Amino acid sequence: MNITHNGLRIEFESDGDEHAPAVVLTMGLGMQLTAWPTSLVQALVQAGHRVIRFDNRDVGLSSQLDHLGVPNVGWQLVRSRLGLAVRSPYSLQDMAQDTIGLLDALGVQRAHLVGVSMGGMISQRVAATVPQRVLSLTSVMSSSGAPGLPGPRPQVSRALLKRPRTQRPEHVAAHALHMFRLIGSPAFPQDMPAFEQRVLADAVRSRNPDGVARQLLAVASDTGRHAVLKGIACPTLVVHGTADPLVPLACGQDTAARIAGSRFEAIEGMGHDWPPGVAALLASHIVPHIQAAQSFANSASNTAPT
Repeated sequence: MNITHNGLRIEFESDGDEHAPAVVLTMGLGMQLTAWPTSLVQALVQAGHRVIRFDNRDVGLSSQLDHLGVPNVGWQLVRSRLGLAVRSPYSLQDMAQDTIGLLDALGVQRAHLVGVSMGGMISQRVAATVPQRVLSLTSVMSSSGAPGLPGPRPQVSRALLKRPRTQRPEHVAAHALHMFRLIGSPAFPQDMPAFEQRVLADAVRSRNPDGVARQLLAVASDTGRHAVLKGIACPTLVVHGTADPLVPLACGQDTAARIAGSRFEAIEGMGHDWPPGVAALLASHIVPHIQAAQSFANSASNTAPT
């Protein structure tokens, strides 16, 4: 399914009763809606929610903005390290507006937001931009973007700048699997046959390294997000792995510290992926958080003056 917002196609999938409280799942850098763990989606649906997943702009089956050109990522990241402004074809705020546009198109007035990595950053932007539309926020393996926070390990940074040998699905999948080996969770085994099959299926579904580069610069250019987090008032859960080599633990801790009343959960041995064991732990934290926020919203609605 898809909708059009501001001239952009946004591909999405919806599970559960369309009249149930909505949960919007926003994926990370270069990742498609198909990357969400099925177990998490099912747990949310079984808890009585409508689950909406979508492809961010420039990945999957949503609009690929090739007319914006191929950015020089290496040079722009050098500018970032020097404290200079990063030039990006679009911003995370633009991507947040895509999320808001999807809610508008689907007639969803208020939703719970769950975002991982870059998706957490986008969800933070949505919660700060339209607080009246957000019932709860869950930010997973993400960051506030504040100056001075640690960055990826050197080998991970180098891998981010590399591209597949060709655009053949098998080469794109091999490139992705190499990255996942670098950022994976050391304490949680991955079901490799199923995982490799899913990564290859994703590469067949869509591949756009130029789009990933544009997304990466949207993240790098978003230097002021930490300042708006103090405006987030909805119930907020921040989850982070202690062994994350891409977005270190301190980034999640800083996010939680900047959002008043938020709850922080560290998962020992979790990296920057979601093998079955991590997916189960994420569900065990996220589902009760959303349920409690929904109960609070229902109570507030029942007691509001008429």
